[in-house]
Amino acid sequence: MADLEANLDHIIPSSVLPPFMAKFVVGFVSLVCFARSYDGDFVFDDSEAIVNNKDLLAETPLGDLWYHDFWGSRLSSNTSHKSYRPLTVLTFRINYYLSGGFHPMSFHMVNILLHSGISVLMVDVFSVLFGGLQYSSKGRRLNLAPRSSLLAALLFAVHPVHTECVAGVVGRADLLGALFFLLSFLGYCKAFRESDKEGAHSTFWVLLSILLGAMAMLCKEQGITVLGLNAVFDILVIAKLNVLEIVQKVLHKDKLLEAINYNYYYSLNAWLLLCPWWLCFDWSMGCIPLIKSVGDWRVIALAALWFCLIGLICQALCSEDSHKRRVLTLGLGFLIIPFLPASNLFFRVGFVVAERVLYLPSAGYCILLTFGFGALSKHTKRKKLITALVLGILFINMLRCMIRSSEWRNEEKLFQSALSVCPLNAKVHYNVGKNLADKGNQTAAIRYYREAVRLNPKYVHAMNNLGNILKERNELQEAEELLSLAVQIQPDFAAAWMNLGIVQNSLKRFEAAERSYQTAIKHRRKYPDCYYNLGRLYADLNRHVDALNAWRNATVLKPEHSLAWNNMIILLDNTGNLAQAEAVGREALELIPNDHSLMFSLANVLGKSQKYKESEALFLKAIKAHPNAASYHGNLAVLYHRWGHLDLAKKHYEISLQLDPTASGTKENYGLLRRKLEQVQKKDV
Repeated sequence: MADLEANLDHIIPSSVLPPFMAKFVVGFVSLVCFARSYDGDFVFDDSEAIVNNKDLLAETPLGDLWYHDFWGSRLSSNTSHKSYRPLTVLTFRINYYLSGGFHPMSFHMVNILLHSGISVLMVDVFSVLFGGLQYSSKGRRLNLAPRSSLLAALLFAVHPVHTECVAGVVGRADLLGALFFLLSFLGYCKAFRESDKEGAHSTFWVLLSILLGAMAMLCKEQGITVLGLNAVFDILVIAKLNVLEIVQKVLHKDKLLEAINYNYYYSLNAWLLLCPWWLCFDWSMGCIPLIKSVGDWRVIALAALWFCLIGLICQALCSEDSHKRRVLTLGLGFLIIPFLPASNLFFRVGFVVAERVLYLPSAGYCILLTFGFGALSKHTKRKKLITALVLGILFINMLRCMIRSSEWRNEEKLFQSALSVCPLNAKVHYNVGKNLADKGNQTAAIRYYREAVRLNPKYVHAMNNLGNILKERNELQEAEELLSLAVQIQPDFAAAWMNLGIVQNSLKRFEAAERSYQTAIKHRRKYPDCYYNLGRLYADLNRHVDALNAWRNATVLKPEHSLAWNNMIILLDNTGNLAQAEAVGREALELIPNDHSLMFSLANVLGKSQKYKESEALFLKAIKAHPNAASYHGNLAVLYHRWGHLDLAKKHYEISLQLDPTASGTKENYGLLRRKLEQVQKKDV
C-alpha cells in the first residue's frame, strides 16, 4: 500500500489530498463533465418511462407503484417488462410534483447531482478498497491511500461510458442503484473494525447495510449484487482469509477448475471501459454481427480479454503481496459481481451490450487502472511520462463526456450519432426515421424506415410506422402490404391491426376493415383509439347506433378522448337528436372543460335549439382559445344571423372570410346577409 502511494506521488499533488479538497475536486470535475446535458430533452426511453408513465401523475395511488413495473404496466400483465424499480419511479414522481409537470431540466439536474454525489462517495469507497479498514483512537476511519483513492475516483467521475446513465433520465435507476449499493458497502465496512477483538461488529450497521442493499435492488435489480461484494470484502478484509493458501491446498488435491464459457460480448463491454469513444444508445438488432466461425478475427478480442482476466485473477490469488492480492481481488469483485445480472449467465436479459450496466463495474476498472499506474510508475524512471499519460486520459475522457452529453440533449443528435457507430443496427435507423417523421420530414423518414426493414425483415414496428406514413401519402396498396406482413409476423400486434383497418377502410374494403379492428380489440381490450376508428367505419356505413356505441366505449376507456366525444355530438346533431347531442356535449365539457372543439360542437347544437345566449358564450370562448379558426367565426356569424344581430353577423362573416377566403358556405351566407341588409336599408329610406 505504501509503495502504491509513493509511486503516485508525482501524479497527485499533496495540495488536493485533504479529504474535503479531494472530494471537492472530484465533485467539481464530475459536474463539469456532464453539465451540458442539464437542459436536454426527454429522449429515447424517457418518453415511455416518464412522459407516458401514469405512475407519475397525482391521480395514480402511490400504492400502485409497488404493483407496477418501471414503465407503468401491471407486473401481472403479459405485456409487462418485469423490471421492478418502484423507488426510482417514486423519485420521478417527486420530480414531476416539485417541478410542476414534465419539465426535463429538473429531471436532468437530479441525475447530474446524483452522479456527482456518487463520484464523491467513491473517494471513501476507494480509500477502503486500497487502504483497508484502520481507525484512529477516536474511532474515525483513516484514509491510508489518499492518492490512489483520489485518482480512481477521478477516473470514475470522468468516464464517458457513464453518459447514458447521467444524460438519459431513465439512467437514474442505475444511479440510484449505485448510490444505495455504495452506501450499503460503506455501512457494512462500518460494522467491522480491524481491532484486537476479532469479529467485533455492530448489529445496527449490518442491518442498515442489508436495508440499503434492499433499497438498491428496488432502484435497479443489479443492486442485489452488493451482497456478493460484501461477502468478498468480508472474506478478504474482515476474516483475512489467505486465498493463496486455499489455492495451494486445492491444487495439491489435484482438483481442477471448470472451463469458462468465452463470450465475445464481454470483450466489447471491456472495450467500452478501455476506449469509450464509440458509444451508442442501443447495441441490439445487428449492431454486433454474430461470430459464425472460429476463424473470425474477432476471436482474438475475447482471447485477449480472458488472457488479461486470468492474469489478473492469478495475481489476485497467488501474489505473495497481501495488499496486492486484496486490491486486485476487490477491484475484480467490483468489476465482475455488479455485471453478473447483465451477463446472460444465470438468466436471459433483453440486451447483449448496454453502457448503463457498466456504471458500477467501471468502479472496479478504475481500481485496476489506478493500481496499474502505480505499478507502472514503480518500474520506470520516466515519471513525467506516466503523469502526462494519466492527465491525458483524464482530459480526453472529460472532453468525450462533454461531447457525448451534448449528443444526449435531444433525440435528433442522439440517434444521428449512432449511425456511424452501428450502421447495421435496424433500431438506430428506425429511431432516426421516427424522429424525422415526428418533425414532418416524411420523405427522409421513409428512407430510414425502409433501411430498417431491409436490415431486419421482421421488424414489425418499422413496418407499422412506414405503413402509417404511406397511408397518409395515399399510397394505400403498399401500406396494406406492409401492415398485412407485420400482423402475419406478429399476430398479436394490435396497433398494426388497427392501422391495417384504417387503410382497408380508405380502400372501401369495409368488411375487412371491421375484422381488422375487431382483431386489434381482441388483442388489446382497452384500446380507445381502435374503438374510435371502428366508430368512424360504422358512421361511414350509416350504422349510427353501432358508431355511437363504439365512440362511447372509447370515452369510457379514455374519458379525455376529445375526437370520440366530438363525433358523438356531430352524429347526434346531424341525425336531429338535438337533446341527446346537448346532453353528450355537456357531459364531455365537464370532463374536458378547456377543449375548444367541444365548445364549438355544443355551441352549434345549442344554436339550433334556439338557446342563443348560451350558444354565443360557448362560441366566444372557443374563439378566444383558437382565434384563427375560420369555421368558428363563420358559425358564430350564422348564429347572429338567425338571432337577428345582423351587424355582429356581418363582422364575423368578414373575419371568417379573411381567414379562409375559399369557404363557399360562408360566402353564400354572407351574400344572403348583405342582400338582407340592403333590403333593411331600402325600407328605412
